[in-house]
Amino acid sequence: MPLSVAILGAGSWGTALAIHLTLKELPVTLWARSPEKAQKIRREKMNRHYLPDVILPASLNITSDLSKAVKNASVVVLAVPSQAVRSLCRACCPLLSPETIVVNTAKGFEEKSLLRLTQVMAAEASGTLQERLAVLSGPSHAEEVARRLPTAVVVAAKHKDIAEKIQDLFMDSVLRVYTNPDVIGVELGGALKNVIALATGISDGLGFGDNTRAALMTRGLAEIARLG
Repeated sequence: MPLSVAILGAGSWGTALAIHLTLKELPVTLWARSPEKAQKIRREKMNRHYLPDVILPASLNITSDLSKAVKNASVVVLAVPSQAVRSLCRACCPLLSPETIVVNTAKGFEEKSLLRLTQVMAAEASGTLQERLAVLSGPSHAEEVARRLPTAVVVAAKHKDIAEKIQDLFMDSVLRVYTNPDVIGVELGGALKNVIALATGISDGLGFGDNTRAALMTRGLAEIARLG
């Protein structure tokens, strides 16, 4: 029996992952916080605000009812901004089976606590659910995943079997998924690369050349590697 998946967050990344998994003929529910947004996506058969011109598969379920979205879900994917992870976990974790796997896709830290997001998730989960957390990260643009362009990502989890289940869930001919036991390193890399991306964008805006861009990227990677 295929795993059933709830994608919580109907932004660009949540929608792209929902499309990807639905095209693998998995039962997928996409949750939008706003009832109006969920209704609009259902009516238009697309998420026009984030992924215009990408038609949603007919079999994709869309709801704004959180309890309905996660009911009987084998895997719950959090696809919300980092500052919404705690409140969403607080709302959904009591509704989950102890056997559910929870996967975070946001990149960053919690603003006030500076905790990594799997730490936030663990604080809001309980029992065996704390051992069934994973993070999905990597150099990936949502619109390219939605359009089925080749992409590679990494899934990290404390337990190898959890990482491998998520790898099998997402992997297909266009989305390559690697596993990694280094949850901390994957989370730090996903968050800190944004700092380097901003610096590189500023460099481009100032009219600096390829040498400056290359220096920022290579030295930035070295700094991230030392931290992680």
